[in-house]
Amino acid sequence: MITSSISEAAQLLKQGQVLAYPTEAVWGLGCDPFNQQAFQNILELKHRPIEKGVILLAGHLGQVEHLLQSLAPKIRKQVIDSWTDRVVTERATTWLLPADEHIPIWIKGQHPLVAVRVTTHPLCVKLCNAFGGFIVSTSANPAGLNPAQNLEQAQGYFGTSLNYLEGDLGLSQEPSRILNALTGEVIRA
Repeated sequence: MITSSISEAAQLLKQGQVLAYPTEAVWGLGCDPFNQQAFQNILELKHRPIEKGVILLAGHLGQVEHLLQSLAPKIRKQVIDSWTDRVVTERATTWLLPADEHIPIWIKGQHPLVAVRVTTHPLCVKLCNAFGGFIVSTSANPAGLNPAQNLEQAQGYFGTSLNYLEGDLGLSQEPSRILNALTGEVIRA
């Protein structure tokens, strides 16, 4: 199914469905991160091993505030600033953060940290807010293929096996960079 309704898309996520949607730079696949079956469906669609983990996408800082509590004040400020003080055309930043007891083990994969991004993409902000929290965000492509750049490419990969939220990509030219908040290591430049 294809929809342009944010509330309908959020309802699909709440019902355990997988949703393809545009993000800052590429199309993503999302689901309720607390629904293990929905998450398993994404792994199957992508042919992705569970060990790799996925990104959690939030619509505002309050949705991930609990994951920032254990960070040193200087690092916490750096993380928050990267999400709130950037020009919309700049590349988004995903941070590897200490996972708390609320993060399901399957989201982290084999890692002790969880990948988190607070988005500025208007459609994604509305989707996360309508859903009521962060959602899974992993690129819309089977393993080894390029991420979908539009609805047609996403449908070419997945056909009618999932739902699609119509919309435009953000203005970023590349997927988010990924940084480890504890070590400063650049995971994806």
